[in-house]
Amino acid sequence: MTTHTTKTQDGQKISFDHYQNGHEKVVIIAHGFFNSKDALLLKELGHELSNEYDVIIMDFRGHGKSGGLFHWTSKEYLDLEAVLEYAKKSYAKAGVIGFSLGAATSLITASRGDLIASLIAVSAPTEFVKIEYRFWELSFENDIVYSLFSEGKIGKGVRPGPFWQKKHKPLDLVEKIICPVLFIHGEADWLIKPWHSKELYKKAASKKKLALIKNGPHAEYLIRKNKTETVGLIKYWFKETL
Repeated sequence: MTTHTTKTQDGQKISFDHYQNGHEKVVIIAHGFFNSKDALLLKELGHELSNEYDVIIMDFRGHGKSGGLFHWTSKEYLDLEAVLEYAKKSYAKAGVIGFSLGAATSLITASRGDLIASLIAVSAPTEFVKIEYRFWELSFENDIVYSLFSEGKIGKGVRPGPFWQKKHKPLDLVEKIICPVLFIHGEADWLIKPWHSKELYKKAASKKKLALIKNGPHAEYLIRKNKTETVGLIKYWFKETL
């Protein structure tokens, strides 16, 4: 693994880890809010994919080793585009897996061009303002015990920026996406309810699939609690479309 930086169109420094295994295709993992490329669950996912693909795990602005402040999906598509442009120099195709707000950013990015050959959106919101955040339903085991008092706290943190800036709505853009899209959502997601992925799936016009995971939690915690099913879906989708 080697760590690299690239610059966005607006001059922001973006850091990412590049796991090179000698493959012709690469998968880019795009974390969600308060996460980073150092999160152990994302590294675990990267390891699971390493037999078939090279892997890049990135830090969005305001997270991890990237510079700047987090702009709540209003600018983060520039970060993903910069990493995709880096990957384009070495790989025939690039797939993207986005989690939560990283999934929203991935959908926005995919709607803007053809840099993404295949996309997986995990726990994606239809739009930022409709995220439920039903904190009274949060997972005590995942969101408190694991994330605050064990190895799950590794890689956590954010430097928040202005949240009032205008944001693109994935639901308004998803029909513009030309690459295949797999939507994965846990049925027990307390933060972004499954109806978000259902609505995104309905409007998507490209090759698509919707997978709802019974009793599944939010975003990357699916790798922890529903690993076999989640990783199996990811591998199958990329085998078919990437």
